[in-house]
Amino acid sequence: MALATFGAGCFWGVEYFFKQIDGVTSATCGYMGGDDKATTYKEVKTGTTGHAEVVQVEFDETKVSFDDLLAVFWSNHNPTMLNMQGGDIGSQYRSAIFFHDKTQKELAEASKLALARSGKWGLRPIVTEIVPVLTFHKAEEYHQNYLEKNNLPSCHLTY
Repeated sequence: MALATFGAGCFWGVEYFFKQIDGVTSATCGYMGGDDKATTYKEVKTGTTGHAEVVQVEFDETKVSFDDLLAVFWSNHNPTMLNMQGGDIGSQYRSAIFFHDKTQKELAEASKLALARSGKWGLRPIVTEIVPVLTFHKAEEYHQNYLEKNNLPSCHLTY
């Protein structure tokens, strides 16, 4: 199994989209990008810890590629919004790809460039960070499968 880690706003919707993909064995909500100290949702939502809400995806590379995951990532949030998605505002909601190895870094950079060149977002720059993976802090249990637990059809993830 391989790992990929994405930040694309509120992690509930991001988790949901990745869990729908054949070959994804788990999608876990958590925090990454701040210091190595353990952190909580209450701390992260203040925007002062440096962490982003992320989803760590475990996937079977024989069934789904990292490029496939990138396509889902790019198509389910607005990568031109700096430190926000929908009504969620703050650096904890930033668009980010935390790469686990050199290949992921190269594929992420290439896909970001291709998206920018595609014109999908007009002249707006793609602000998605592509940074090395840091310590993953699993979010509290009530955040895992939140949409399913609360019988909600989707999250904000709007452009």
